[in-house]
Amino acid sequence: MKIMIYTTRILVFVFLLCLGYSCKQKESKEDEKKAIVQYDEPISELPIQKLKLPEGFKIEVYADKIDGARSMAMGDDGTLFVGTRNDKTVYAIQDLDKDYKADHIKVLDSTLEVPNGIAFRNGSLYVAEVGRLLRYDNIEAQLDSVPEPVVVYNDYPTEFHHGWKYIAFGPDDKLYVPVGAPCNICDSTVSDKRYATITRMDPDGSNREIYAQGVRNTVGFTWHPETKELWFTDNGRDMLGDDIPPCELNRVSEAGQHFGYPYCHGGLVKDPEFGDQRPCSDFVAPVQAMGAHVAPLGVKFNTGAMFPSKYKNMAFIAEHGSWNRSKKVGYKISLVTLDGNVAINYDTFLDGWLDEETQEAFGRPVDLLFLKDGSMLISDDFGDAIYRVTYDGGSMASATNS
Repeated sequence: MKIMIYTTRILVFVFLLCLGYSCKQKESKEDEKKAIVQYDEPISELPIQKLKLPEGFKIEVYADKIDGARSMAMGDDGTLFVGTRNDKTVYAIQDLDKDYKADHIKVLDSTLEVPNGIAFRNGSLYVAEVGRLLRYDNIEAQLDSVPEPVVVYNDYPTEFHHGWKYIAFGPDDKLYVPVGAPCNICDSTVSDKRYATITRMDPDGSNREIYAQGVRNTVGFTWHPETKELWFTDNGRDMLGDDIPPCELNRVSEAGQHFGYPYCHGGLVKDPEFGDQRPCSDFVAPVQAMGAHVAPLGVKFNTGAMFPSKYKNMAFIAEHGSWNRSKKVGYKISLVTLDGNVAINYDTFLDGWLDEETQEAFGRPVDLLFLKDGSMLISDDFGDAIYRVTYDGGSMASATNS
């Protein structure tokens, strides 16, 4: 009898111990999700004086210590939301004194699965993980007590290879969600027609459809300010050498178009494995064939009044930079000058993150966002920062760490 009583007491003790540990784990997780970082001004150690811009432009650090900063979306009340790829975290960044430098950084959630894609609509923040889409309602009024998200869908492919998403709402109020190819090169549509596409859906996740096909891996798209057509970047395949195939800037003129993957790359390069199945003439060629392996991500058209008029409606592209080329390329903001829908020039707007001689880089640009005043924000997932580019008409371009 005594043995039974003793054993029962031990089991009760172990149960209470486990219960307490579980509660502490839950409290720790909740505390982690609500973490707030506050500072007066971003004082960065990044050597941004090395960055080179056209005359009259200036670049500053808008926010730093944003680990793995990737996609950006602006809330109605001026909160900058930032997603990440490898850090499981979504940030809310505030500039409460309106001096164009962040003074509050809040971690909304640090438990998410590759929350690269974010979008904002009607007070709600949409966050795309690999296989599901979450919605945080009335989020700017609840930054200190983040609500549980609504699951919009949870049935998209779950492969991590090119599984991270870039999402955005179009002029049609549809949410556009890409599904990257789960490989370097393969005909993945055999197993799931959504692979290597851009899909779109209603804000509640209904009426989902494939909008564009043959898209290997787009991690940035936008809509032309005049035609309202979708323009997107696409990352070319690897393992064909240093100089082919090109990465791409594409334009969707009608739903259902096919952009070549896996049969043709850059409008010209026949794939050695799949190219015999369909000719390049079957597909929509890119508006601009970009450098091989430059890894173009965010793309935005300048519509603001701050930059000189020659930059109006031009396409700015964040080139994240190569990872397996013998000599690195990219690591810059490029500019595609357009005459209507025709590219007439492809050049560098901002570079200096990569030291060409040492091949060392201190930053890798990811996404772009134009503010209401016409200035441009740039996220950097290697330097863990957000930069702001302005134009003041001065005689010399400059950079500052203030």
